[in-house]
Amino acid sequence: MKSKLTWILTSFMVLCVSFSFAQGKTVSGNVTDQEGLPLPGVSVVVVGTTSGTQTDFDGNYAISANAGQVLKFSYIGQKTAERTVGSDNVINLQMQEDAQALEEVIVLGYSTRGKNEITGSTVQLKSSEINDVPLVTVDQALQGKVAGLTIASSSGTPGSTQDIRIRGVGSISASNDPLFVIDGVPVISGNFSGSTSFSSLSALSAINNQDVESITVLKDASATSAYGARGSNGVIVITTKKGKQGKTSFNYTSSYGVQDFAVDQPTPLTASQREQLYYDALYNTFGDGGNNFTRAQAPAEAPTRGGWGAYAAWIDAGRPEGNWGEEVKRNNPTIVNHNISASGGDEKGSFYASLGYSKTEALVVGSDFERINGVFNFTRNFSEKLKFTTNMNVSNTRQNAFLEQSAFFANPFLSRYFMPPTEQPYNTDGTLNTNMNTSLFNTLYLAENDIAENDLTRAIINSSLEYEIIDRLKFKTRFSIDYNLSAYRRYENRIHGGGLADGGTAESSINRNFNWVTQNSLNYTFSLGQHNFDLTALQEYQKNKTNYLYGAGENFPVDGLTYLDNTSANFAVSSNFTDWANASYLGLLNYNFAGKYIFDATYRNEGSSRFAPGLRFGDFWSVGAAWNVSSEEFMSSVDFVSQLRLRGSYGVSGNSGIDINSYQALLGFSADYDNQGAIFPTGFGNSLLTWEKNANYDVGVDFGFFDDVVSGSVAYFNKRTYDLLQNVPLSRTTGFSEVATNIGEIVNKGVELDLTFNIIRSNDLNWSLSGNYATLDNEVTKLALDANGEEITITTGTRRIEVGQPINAWYMRGWAGVDPANGDPLWYVNGTDGATTNDYNAAEVAYQGENATPQYSAGFGTHFDFKGFSLDADFYTAGGHKVYEDWSRYTKSNGTFSTRTFNGTSELLNSWTTPGQITDYPALQANAGDGNRASFTSSRFLYEGDYVRLRNLSIGYSLPSSATKVLGMDAINFSVRGTNLITWVKDDRLKYDPEVRADGFTRLTTPPVKSFVFGVNLKF
Repeated sequence: MKSKLTWILTSFMVLCVSFSFAQGKTVSGNVTDQEGLPLPGVSVVVVGTTSGTQTDFDGNYAISANAGQVLKFSYIGQKTAERTVGSDNVINLQMQEDAQALEEVIVLGYSTRGKNEITGSTVQLKSSEINDVPLVTVDQALQGKVAGLTIASSSGTPGSTQDIRIRGVGSISASNDPLFVIDGVPVISGNFSGSTSFSSLSALSAINNQDVESITVLKDASATSAYGARGSNGVIVITTKKGKQGKTSFNYTSSYGVQDFAVDQPTPLTASQREQLYYDALYNTFGDGGNNFTRAQAPAEAPTRGGWGAYAAWIDAGRPEGNWGEEVKRNNPTIVNHNISASGGDEKGSFYASLGYSKTEALVVGSDFERINGVFNFTRNFSEKLKFTTNMNVSNTRQNAFLEQSAFFANPFLSRYFMPPTEQPYNTDGTLNTNMNTSLFNTLYLAENDIAENDLTRAIINSSLEYEIIDRLKFKTRFSIDYNLSAYRRYENRIHGGGLADGGTAESSINRNFNWVTQNSLNYTFSLGQHNFDLTALQEYQKNKTNYLYGAGENFPVDGLTYLDNTSANFAVSSNFTDWANASYLGLLNYNFAGKYIFDATYRNEGSSRFAPGLRFGDFWSVGAAWNVSSEEFMSSVDFVSQLRLRGSYGVSGNSGIDINSYQALLGFSADYDNQGAIFPTGFGNSLLTWEKNANYDVGVDFGFFDDVVSGSVAYFNKRTYDLLQNVPLSRTTGFSEVATNIGEIVNKGVELDLTFNIIRSNDLNWSLSGNYATLDNEVTKLALDANGEEITITTGTRRIEVGQPINAWYMRGWAGVDPANGDPLWYVNGTDGATTNDYNAAEVAYQGENATPQYSAGFGTHFDFKGFSLDADFYTAGGHKVYEDWSRYTKSNGTFSTRTFNGTSELLNSWTTPGQITDYPALQANAGDGNRASFTSSRFLYEGDYVRLRNLSIGYSLPSSATKVLGMDAINFSVRGTNLITWVKDDRLKYDPEVRADGFTRLTTPPVKSFVFGVNLKF
């Protein structure tokens, strides 16, 4: 978009050269950009003569020239083009963007800088990489696009939260989530589900990606320190679209698609397979090959053994197969998106307005997502000195999400693994079966008769007033509101399921989160010769408050009633209020000498109400420098170097991502003692608690060769987190198990590489390759000391945090395979190698190689376009880590959990049956749900997490301008896009989707999906 000054200069040039046309015939036509949109005020001259344009500022022109003469077309930000005048007197031209002439502007939140003016490590995605990606939450577009950023979905249910980590995991007990900034203001992100243990709903699901102009990821101290404590884990800056000068233009997009699982899931046992395995288990446990009964005689012996009832009823019914996996899965669930926007403006102001609708069905019954949103962004110049801007984004999001965050019996997706296939979804008359010989529920019935709904209304209003006090000195005041109203409702019917014993149950909650931010800043820019200065002083105050109200009840009088006010027994109610505040004072300095030498410095004094008075304020700062080597005179003779710059930064930021009031000794008042209120201690408190800190240095090189045919960057980072907000164990004599303290250190370091190859660049044909690669080395270097002065270790059932180890190191017994002689499970005595034992308790616990965090991640892609046709493909890969198969105790048990109580997966068909047999699945047992502990925690269920995924594949076609003009349109584009189409997994034992959350566990939630989407885009 041209600035007002650029517009005036261009118009002036056009008018000046139009006074002396060359004599000859009139040549006319229209000029558009690479997207087919008109370019008003293009300069057109006849080469070799003094001639210029006549234009109506709508992309059309008329000029006097002779046949054979050459016309030169030029426009700011576009590549100059020449065309020879022919006999038809018409030249229509589609210009191409000139990346060298139009330097990329990086949005840093509090400021914007030219790409060659920054010293920090940043990556910016443009709207073309965001708008058309068929994803519910806009942050999903970042996967594979940013070196050093890893992202994974908590669930494939539409609207679920994402786990995002930038340059590793830096904290043990505090938050590791990045800060999100929308249009310059920090906003609230995270899970807005009314029941976080049942489902997740991302606050970013309220943002329509069609309204996003750019997303910038800030990674190092120079880029993030302006945000102080909140920037400790990186910052993601989202900028929404603004209006452009010119006539009002409209943009309508519509897409429709279908979905499926991104990978094949583990195959559940059929009822017949499960029956045979049960007989094997009976023989292995009770038979002896002759003296009692043989394996072939096991079916006859089954009625005399416990647990036969389920099989007996199934056999009597004719052995029907209950295919729960197919029954709970939707066939070709759809994605529907519609969005219309308008943009326009004049020399005094501009506007952008849009209305969007999105609906996405989940892969399993009972879940879907729907959103409607509206945006209005408006800018007005009240005078030459006074400018007003407001951005408004309002949306309503509804998500049906059935118990997705754990192994609940009512989770539809879980039915394929937990529900015995001997049970039938339907009765013989076609009605849903609610009389089953199992403790599990018919999730098909629950999907039709129960309710689990999240409803989020979000309003983000951001207004600013900018006044130029004197030349180049500007005062800006900004006020922003982020209001989130989350309503949750759950109903369990009284006929079947969890509500049966209580006559039906209902619960509802309302969560109101009100976040407001005010900013006041002074910005002064000036130059002393070739010394250029940009100074900013900013004051910011942020206040957040949450009101929560919850109610529950039981016993409905009749069917069909679902709301809480119709219940009649066991009422429960609760409510609470929380608030916190941040106050900050910020100074920014950016200096450059002749555009060659760059220096910037940031200082932020920030206070948080989460800490005790006297310790609330912390000082955070950074310094950075860059040298644009390619701007030096001595580089003018080095023709093949188009850009070369060195940069480095160092700084300190902080982290306050802990529960409020953690520094206080707390009392609770919710106890009931003989129907009287009671007070009890709930928090030990630590009055010395203060900021977790983060020292981060970064050095890098940005380069371009052969007119940027090859371009990219390479960087090294080292991020040391110290004064960790760590929960340290307490003596039980205190009455508490732990207390939050500031002690401990973690180091994350690695290398990041970005490369782009522009193989072919021309008006009609373009082809490019791009990629990024990042390594990550994570190590705990210091922890708290125990009463004996020894460094503590933090051990869970699967992991241990210890000095010298990664923060997510797997720590468990080492699996040694199956004894071929008798089918017993074996573990290493010392935990890793050597001697083995069949006694689980006799095996030591030890570290098992890689940790849960990927040690490398990468993205690579290609773009190709030819005369209106385009092809894009993007891949993502991560690896060097291990993932653990959660819930294997149920699906791969060699006891009755997998063959009698629940259901196993097809890998159990490889279970040991014959002496000398080599297999990794021990002999099945029929005397305990867990068998002989073969499915207990061990490295047996640790898998290499390396994978490669075809993240995006799109094919597009843009009608030529000659055709769109006949139709009265500016541009018409068609596209077919696929996401997550192909996934390659290194470890063929890993049957679940390899894209797991940051904790490294597979889950029995709906996995990520692949989709096929057809779209159309109309511009008029």
